Amino acid sequence: MLVAQLAPARSAAVAHGYWRRLLPLLATLACVTRIPSFTRPLWNPDEGYLAVQARILAHGGTLYETVVDRKPPLVPWLYEGAFALCGSGSLTSVRILAVLAHLLTAALLASLARRRWGDTAGRAAGTLYLLASVGLNPEDAQAAGFEVFMLPCTAAAMWCADRRRFGAAGAAVACAFLTKQTGGAVLLPVLWLCAAHRGRPLRLLAGLALPVLAAAAVTDPARFLFWTVTGSGAYATFTGSELHVLARGLSNTAILAVGCAGLLPPVLRALRTARTGATDLWLWLASSAGAVLVGFHFFGHYYLQLVPPLALLATAALQILPRERLSAAVLTACCSCALFLAWGFLAPRTELTHVQRLAHTVADRTRPGDRVLVWGMHPETYWLSGRAPASRYLTAGLLTNFSGGRDGPQVGEEFAVRGAWTVFRQETAQRPPALIVDDSRGRPYGPAHTPTLRRLLANGYEESGKVDGAVLYTRVP
Repeated sequence: MLVAQLAPARSAAVAHGYWRRLLPLLATLACVTRIPSFTRPLWNPDEGYLAVQARILAHGGTLYETVVDRKPPLVPWLYEGAFALCGSGSLTSVRILAVLAHLLTAALLASLARRRWGDTAGRAAGTLYLLASVGLNPEDAQAAGFEVFMLPCTAAAMWCADRRRFGAAGAAVACAFLTKQTGGAVLLPVLWLCAAHRGRPLRLLAGLALPVLAAAAVTDPARFLFWTVTGSGAYATFTGSELHVLARGLSNTAILAVGCAGLLPPVLRALRTARTGATDLWLWLASSAGAVLVGFHFFGHYYLQLVPPLALLATAALQILPRERLSAAVLTACCSCALFLAWGFLAPRTELTHVQRLAHTVADRTRPGDRVLVWGMHPETYWLSGRAPASRYLTAGLLTNFSGGRDGPQVGEEFAVRGAWTVFRQETAQRPPALIVDDSRGRPYGPAHTPTLRRLLANGYEESGKVDGAVLYTRVP
């Protein structure tokens, strides 16, 4: 009887010691792999977009009305909260949250692997994930973007489903979806686990539905549905710029393959032998690959969704391979990680330098209370200049469909988000911007291809300067 009572306590002590040793290692690795993230004010326009959204929301704006985007609300709210605590002049606070998101993802993967294959597998899964998480273009891997905050939600969904906590698993799937729509792809392996464990699907679906319905109620159900689901038809089409998009997809796939050089050989070996018994993990990888394909854009940050299931599948495969293969996999992953960290430190800053110069000029030409219109794909100009946007549409993409990476026949006013130009005309008529910046620089959404913008410039603005190819127009009294 005494032995039976001591066994759970001993097991808890062993588990506590295991995590006391592993978590500092994973935390150190998470910090090291994210060092380049803190070396520049921002990495890509997504960070700029979120920063501008957060400022607008902090000043009384309303998501999907005062400022709009095709994304769910969790990450804009996260940025808003971080700015409220630490100020909006820097992205350091959200970069720290990104480090914590990667650490949480690694810990959940380690827990999943340890439960299935033992202590060594847990350490391997967390380590391999963090080493591979930087294996993309630094603009995609080091930014505090949507996918980074989606990953712990997808890992939590699998963790809960593996432990037959299907209500919590459904809530985690909902959080993944509310971070980015493609995060909902993890529902497929979660459903498989629910069926395999004879769980209660109603509990899973209730856990999924309640957070989504709550978010819709807070933001307005009709607008939430439009901006997260039904309003992206032109954006998600494959027509236009097929070769351009295909080249991007192939190049980002090749980059990820280099970044996952330590993971792919054991995964391919497992695929040949099919002895891992990890059907749910293969479904997770397949559904994540489908999420990357959705919309046919193949941006590099989309590929982050593949890294957690790849890390677990590699760990599963290493259990049936000779022990020395684990050391080889970790060593290869370390070398690949070092390569991408060096890329992060040495990556050119051409566009960032341009935007900084442009923002400095905008700040000099306007007063703090003025509204400006930056016609381009760099919403961070508003954030860096400290000026409010004249329209709820922060980029030309929502008004021309260029935001999807299109540079061919699918770009123009007729491909805008439904009703956007009517709203844009009302906004610029009621509160004309003090300064308009044409930052199209020869791209197919410039004023020459956009009649409404051309008329706006002709009816009250005059050219007043240029910055690196961007043309400034000042309002005529």
